[in-house]
Amino acid sequence: MGGVTGARWQTEEQLHLTLRFIGEVERHLATDIAAALATVRHPSFEIALNGIGSFEKRGKGALWAGVAPHQQLRELHKKIDQLCVRLGLEAEARAYLPHITLARLGRDAGPIDSFIAGAGGATSPPFPVDSFILYESDLTPKGPVYSVVERYPLERAAG
Repeated sequence: MGGVTGARWQTEEQLHLTLRFIGEVERHLATDIAAALATVRHPSFEIALNGIGSFEKRGKGALWAGVAPHQQLRELHKKIDQLCVRLGLEAEARAYLPHITLARLGRDAGPIDSFIAGAGGATSPPFPVDSFILYESDLTPKGPVYSVVERYPLERAAG
């Protein structure tokens, strides 16, 4: 986690792969969402790190590590998004691109091309995904602090 001037690198505690951003909701709705997520049924699966990329919007952006394969993540995302919509939230407007944010980039961040080239594709051996977690975030001057609200197990894969 270095090599880009002005990048705000995520701490180990901040690294995560978002399935569905919920945003700020009233406490009663948060309780309903937490309970409803326990009804999600999905088999466990494996993913691996697969590449480095970046997003940019209005001069700000992020460096991220990609994951593959996407299919099981997309299916789980869809189930969770549909559940949130049934509870009254807006459907996700953006296409779902599974990734892990590594650093936030402000307007003053240095060039990222050499970092991406030097990361060597950022691949890993496959690792199991056997649960998903509902987090609550508290925004601080040093970045978000995530607290686990609930962990939801996935079903054991057949085989």
